[in-house]
Amino acid sequence: MKRNYSVEELKVLDQKHFLHPTSPVKTENGPAFIFTEGKGVYLYDITGKKVIDGMSSLWNVNIGHGRTELGEVAKEQMDKLAFSSCFATFSNEPAILLAKKLAELAPGDLNTTFFTSGGSESNDSAYKLARHYWILKGETSRKKIISRSRSYHGVAIGATSATGLKGFRDFTNSNAPDFLFVDHFSIQALRDLIETEGPETIAAFITEPVQGAGGVHVAPDNYFKEIREICNEYGILMITDEVITGFGRTGKFFAMEHFNVVPDMMCFAKGVTSGYAQLGGVMISEKIHQEFSELSEGTILHGYTYSGHPMACAVGLKNIEIIEKDNLVANAEIRGQELLAGLKVLQAKYPFIVDARGLGLMAGIEISYEGKLLAPQIVTEAAKLGLICRSVVLDAQDIVVFSPPLSISQKELRDLLDILEKAIQEVENQVLANKL
Repeated sequence: MKRNYSVEELKVLDQKHFLHPTSPVKTENGPAFIFTEGKGVYLYDITGKKVIDGMSSLWNVNIGHGRTELGEVAKEQMDKLAFSSCFATFSNEPAILLAKKLAELAPGDLNTTFFTSGGSESNDSAYKLARHYWILKGETSRKKIISRSRSYHGVAIGATSATGLKGFRDFTNSNAPDFLFVDHFSIQALRDLIETEGPETIAAFITEPVQGAGGVHVAPDNYFKEIREICNEYGILMITDEVITGFGRTGKFFAMEHFNVVPDMMCFAKGVTSGYAQLGGVMISEKIHQEFSELSEGTILHGYTYSGHPMACAVGLKNIEIIEKDNLVANAEIRGQELLAGLKVLQAKYPFIVDARGLGLMAGIEISYEGKLLAPQIVTEAAKLGLICRSVVLDAQDIVVFSPPLSISQKELRDLLDILEKAIQEVENQVLANKL
């Protein structure tokens, strides 16, 4: 078998055989980058080009690239027990210990974890568990899930159906039923929707603490407290999607800590292993777990082959240990303040940047210029200059978003902002020259 391919050969093979997620199907030149190595906040491609990973890849490489400790713990676990099923009450030590650690870290009485392989599975599981809960309680009409506009909850059929970004739902011609949407910051709209549909038909309300793929929208200070009160008033379960915001991303271990609100269920993935292994989960409150135990007479007929995967859970434990040992949550808070301040400077300098916002190392700049989309162009120019960031253009938005590794240094952050400004300047020059 041939093992050494040229760059051009790899590009041709990629175009022929690899259908990329969330990417254009047709590309003239093949993959934009073929990455071969990562170290800290940097990625290196097959040509030797070095770029700052200003997105932590997919909001998830929280501890940074190249942490060999995670590879070592993965090998150690695989040498002993690479995989065993957790069906039929079978278990393994890493899964037990990770569930215990998560219970120690999670807000309030979130105390029990159902493990998945990623965020979409976590969200789908939360909706099914919420509906099953109401079935056990004898309130079988409670099956509707309310989500927010501009939300993103994944691409499995249930997760897609709960995603407020319409483009994702339009990808398929048949979404799951009983998912409703409400304006992403309107308390009154939520109350009106509940009253219109009937509280007795609503199973749960799902929300991201900070909307990520929808454009880094940070909720007003009292928003989630009011949401919690409405859910309590109408007996609706509150689910938070911390797939992006969890494990230090916002300057707290979990973003809902900023708002002093405890949900009934919490979905997680991404940062639990910093992307070094596929892992996610749903945490449920002590109350719900107790009611499941008391009311369930049979088997929970929901589970994934890799729920509680021993190697992935071992990696998760080591990843959390690094987050704590290296004080990455505190670093995310400090560097996040510097990132937002730097983006505010750019906002003041460039009139077409109409907003700069963020929480911790999760930030974005919103652009408005004569109906033209500039964010994708800024992202393209930034990549040429050595910075990966991302554009959000769904739902009539034009936003550039950032989520660098929590390990980023002050100097590396300055470099990120310097490259970003050069990219903005280049796009501004192209606009003034009527090339865009």
